[in-house]
Amino acid sequence: MLTENNGFDEVYEKYKNLVLKAAYTYSGNFDVAEDITQNTFLQLYIYYNDMNRSNIKSWLYTTAKNYALNYKKRAVREVPDDEIAGEAQEIVESAEYEFMEELKDLERHELHEKIFTALMERNKRWYEAMTLVYYLEIPQAKVAEEMGIRIEVLHSLLHRARTWIKKEFGVEYDELNRS
Repeated sequence: MLTENNGFDEVYEKYKNLVLKAAYTYSGNFDVAEDITQNTFLQLYIYYNDMNRSNIKSWLYTTAKNYALNYKKRAVREVPDDEIAGEAQEIVESAEYEFMEELKDLERHELHEKIFTALMERNKRWYEAMTLVYYLEIPQAKVAEEMGIRIEVLHSLLHRARTWIKKEFGVEYDELNRS
């Protein structure tokens, strides 16, 4: 005797395999099907006295089926812990990478400002040539015409300015781009 309720015990013995089969059919997992069977009969036991006994078989089948379908819905939405940890690590690494890139960009910007300020103090013509050619990207022939010099003289100005910048800021620039 399973319980003190003989009617429930008879229903259990008669339909336990049907409920287990329905639960397994819809869940696809035997262990889960056993849990579903247990939950289904627990619900039956709780509401047994209030139930219409003429449709117990269909109620048991439908309840087991619904438990199994709900299980499958939840299982699809669940993400294994290792996937969550991996995604969280990727997000942290991505955020760290973005922060470091922003920091590098800021340092590059500050270095460029420092270079152009020093260049203007050193030689205004170098500053003007470098700004027009490299910063504003105006064609060199047009820059030479605007500055009232020959193209060869512009090339010489640009070369001298680049050489001076490399000498004065080369190590700092290399350090910034190395890390």
